[in-house]
Amino acid sequence: MTNKEDVVADFDVAIAGAGPVGLWLAGELRLAGVSVVVVEAREERDPNSKALTIHPRTIEVLASRGLAGRFLAEGRRVPRGHFGMLENWLDFELLDTPYPFTLVVPQARTEELLEEHARNAGADIRRGQRVSDVVQHEDGVTVRIEGRPDLTARWAVGCDGVRSAVRQAAGIEYPGTPASVLGWLADVEMTAPPQVPAFSRWTQEGMVMVAPMPGERYRLVGLAPKDIRTDWPGELTLDEVRARVREIVDADWGMHSPIWLSRFGNASRQADRYRQGRVLLAGDAAHQHFPAGGVGMNVGIQDAMNLGWKLAATIHGRAPDGLLDSYHLERHPVGAALLRSTQAQTAVMSDFSPEGAQLRALLSELIATRPGFARPLAEQLAGLAVAYPAEPGAHPLTGTRAPDFELQDGSTVFSALRGGSHLVLDFTDSVSALANSAVHRVLPVSGRPEWAGVAAALVRPDGYLAWVGTDPSGLAAALEAAGLPS
Repeated sequence: MTNKEDVVADFDVAIAGAGPVGLWLAGELRLAGVSVVVVEAREERDPNSKALTIHPRTIEVLASRGLAGRFLAEGRRVPRGHFGMLENWLDFELLDTPYPFTLVVPQARTEELLEEHARNAGADIRRGQRVSDVVQHEDGVTVRIEGRPDLTARWAVGCDGVRSAVRQAAGIEYPGTPASVLGWLADVEMTAPPQVPAFSRWTQEGMVMVAPMPGERYRLVGLAPKDIRTDWPGELTLDEVRARVREIVDADWGMHSPIWLSRFGNASRQADRYRQGRVLLAGDAAHQHFPAGGVGMNVGIQDAMNLGWKLAATIHGRAPDGLLDSYHLERHPVGAALLRSTQAQTAVMSDFSPEGAQLRALLSELIATRPGFARPLAEQLAGLAVAYPAEPGAHPLTGTRAPDFELQDGSTVFSALRGGSHLVLDFTDSVSALANSAVHRVLPVSGRPEWAGVAAALVRPDGYLAWVGTDPSGLAAALEAAGLPS
């Protein structure tokens, strides 16, 4: 176990970037009593929302900190998701989660709610401050701010996007492939919108998807054969969007009053390491990809959920050896899987040849007729398939996410996690004498054969299972390995 750091610095942690990832990380660190400053280059929050979709695992994350209610009250629920814009969509209502749907919430509103949460927890958030450099020392970092005094901190985290100044300052490589496909996005109003909750169409002339947004607005996302290119065609115009849509659906739905028009590419890159000394990366600073399926923000928030408690334990001197390094070991494979999925979806969406059409028809048929094919895709898209590596011989559930079991005191696992601490779950009323920390008695579990015979489990602050055992006597060793009293 490390010793508590005794370094004089302005803050324990300096975070670059006040997007959803940086804000969530700030809240997590403050929950653990760590001083944190967030510096953001923008003077004001970007009103244009790159991300609209909050996936089931992210809703679980929000619930485990008591924030899900605000998002559930405001978001539009969509009980399905798409893979590569195939005709048949994935059914989230079959998934093992209390939240079998996505939520449509504009990123600007997500950021507003997460900033409120972080500020209420005591985070110092400073806008209009652009990071120009990060200099590492043996016991901390100096964060250089353009036109402002330097900040000092024990640690720095780059949540500052694909052009991350923090990543570049740390000398972390960001290898990958450049853009070869350019999609387009238009947030507009319509006089005659499609008469379905979410419209999508793929033809050999191109593809377009339409989704309603708050305030009588609609988002159109599209791609066509002419978008398979490496050169930049110039700024997107409403006339171009109208023409593209008419080629695909022979209508333009009376679109007018554009709020935001943008192009985006399929460049795919991933940082070769998520930690370099006292600098760490999360979100788009660690991985860039085509926005297929709307998963990017969700993966970034879950990066921050994984990192927050580990960094806090390191700062407080409670971390077992190697805990902070496990951030890269656990999350880098998740980022690699994200790139693999989005690149595969890009290939399916952008192959407008007759062979591409046949591939789409085959995959869509498999989704409709083969649950064993469709469900893993849905779990991956929803963020529910993530499982972290476990030691050899560990129970098969180790490293998976904990279900929201009902507890004897009337709460559930997710609500019990709101304090940001490890949880001991007792399934047989046999471990209360073996753990000094609070033990939560689980009500009888049914319909989950994989949990048969489990006596106890240790849940990490991020909701994943650190240890699962059929013999309660193993709990003491699990607590010791986690740096907890036993």
